[in-house]
Amino acid sequence: MPSAQQPATAALLPTSRPTGAAWLVGVAMLAALLVILPLLAVLANLLAPTSEAWTHVAGRLVPRYLLNTVWLALGVGALTTAVGVGAAWLVVFYRFPGVKLVEWALILPLAIPAYVLTYAYYDLLGFSGPVQSAIRAVTGLGPREYWFPNLASVGGAIFILAVAFYPYVYLAARTAFLLQSGSLLAAGRMLGCSQAGAFFRVALPLARPAIAVGVVLVLMETLADYGAVSLLGVQTFTTGIYRAWFSMGDRVAAAQLGAILLGFVLLLVLLERFFRRGRAFNPTSEHRFDDRHPLQGWQAAVALGLCLVPLGLGFALPVGRLVWMTIDTESGIGVARFLELTTNTVSVAAVAAAIAVAIGLVIAYATRLARSPLVPLAAAVAAMGYALPGPIIAIGTLVPLAAFDNALDGWLRASFGVSTGLLLTGSLAALVFAYLVRFLAVSIGHIEAGFARIRPSLDDAASVLGTSVWTRLRRIHMPILWPALGTAALITFVDVMKELPATLVLRPFDFDTLAVRVYNLARDERIAEAALPALVLVLVGLIPVYLLSRNIARSRRG
Repeated sequence: MPSAQQPATAALLPTSRPTGAAWLVGVAMLAALLVILPLLAVLANLLAPTSEAWTHVAGRLVPRYLLNTVWLALGVGALTTAVGVGAAWLVVFYRFPGVKLVEWALILPLAIPAYVLTYAYYDLLGFSGPVQSAIRAVTGLGPREYWFPNLASVGGAIFILAVAFYPYVYLAARTAFLLQSGSLLAAGRMLGCSQAGAFFRVALPLARPAIAVGVVLVLMETLADYGAVSLLGVQTFTTGIYRAWFSMGDRVAAAQLGAILLGFVLLLVLLERFFRRGRAFNPTSEHRFDDRHPLQGWQAAVALGLCLVPLGLGFALPVGRLVWMTIDTESGIGVARFLELTTNTVSVAAVAAAIAVAIGLVIAYATRLARSPLVPLAAAVAAMGYALPGPIIAIGTLVPLAAFDNALDGWLRASFGVSTGLLLTGSLAALVFAYLVRFLAVSIGHIEAGFARIRPSLDDAASVLGTSVWTRLRRIHMPILWPALGTAALITFVDVMKELPATLVLRPFDFDTLAVRVYNLARDERIAEAALPALVLVLVGLIPVYLLSRNIARSRRG
């Protein structure tokens, strides 16, 4: 009888937490606490007394920072939404020659850091670049006899960041459109809607929550950007933080500017949650039939052209220019110096990726085993670092580390007459810690996705056999998790290689990476010398883009 079997079955199930789970949960909570430390350090400076430098910054520069930041956010948000949603609409709902190529190629701009894109366009559109040189050669006009848009402006920054970040919106919109039921759109057309009308009245409202997530991610990246806006001379909060720290030498002013920027980030998160309040994006059909509308003739040409424009501006044109400069101009970086930069970049990225995967595995595994809501909350806190701009993380890392180093040095001087100097500040340990705070969310997300594919019944069976959490992880979970762990390590590795603001602030003396070298050469207008390291960064960035494109190719539901 079923009623007689239930108690016997229940007796076989574990009634207590597996051996080692308490220690695992403790490590996960500690990791989350360490990750949130930079945020607390920045917020603590809001209570610090103001300095003369802060009075100058607040009175004269903060309004300019605020205005430029708002214009950047509005412009980049509007452009990326239009381009990303429009491209996703074309590749999902229409069939035309070349659509299978452009549907995955549209994400290629993700491989190019925004500061590399800026550097390529600065050379391409500059006064001595090929575009203006061709205009003067064709028209015969002199240097001041024609008008040409100024890239070093807020408008130029909006253009650069929009073509760099639109794939975030494109990916979110495309995924949402693919998971919608084709029968809903067919019903809309049967009720009198045109193809475009069914999109605006049915498909777009259903995808709005997912699109909002992509737009918020774009805005966070825009607020966090330092390399592009600084190369273009646009004053924002990120450039102000760097200037306050290094030019004025005032950590309090830098931290207070960081707190204002953090307020923008929190406002974006709240707006995104408010926008999705009461709404949830759920697939309306497990399988969707191929209901794409075929296009022919000039309509197909226009659709393909609209998809190729952002692809060309965001990838083909700047990469082509980098390749041309690399071939045409002898690099000023010697072989030994280039190998040193590459070794520095690869080594610090590899260490940060390995630690991030290890900590991410612990946190994701603790979340799976947790019976308390505190552990999932700790995992969410640990993932907050991805929403924090690099300058905030850098300042939040330097402030407590400098306080610890100064306190330790003062105590040793008073007690033993020994000076330790700065042990952690300006060290590789501080740089790796900042990378962990910034990119731990990437590792946690991919590993949690890997755990989600493992059935809980396997854990139950292992618990019945009395295995510890470590034996279970080693013998059951790890063989299944290897692909997720590899993906997490690879994407974290590439993200660390491309990261610029935190690296500029925290790197040890005379320790340069490829990203820092590209930025410094471009800032000094030594454009040709920066081509080779910039191209290396782009080629490495193509690896995760290839993985994304492969997933896109598999996601088309027929």
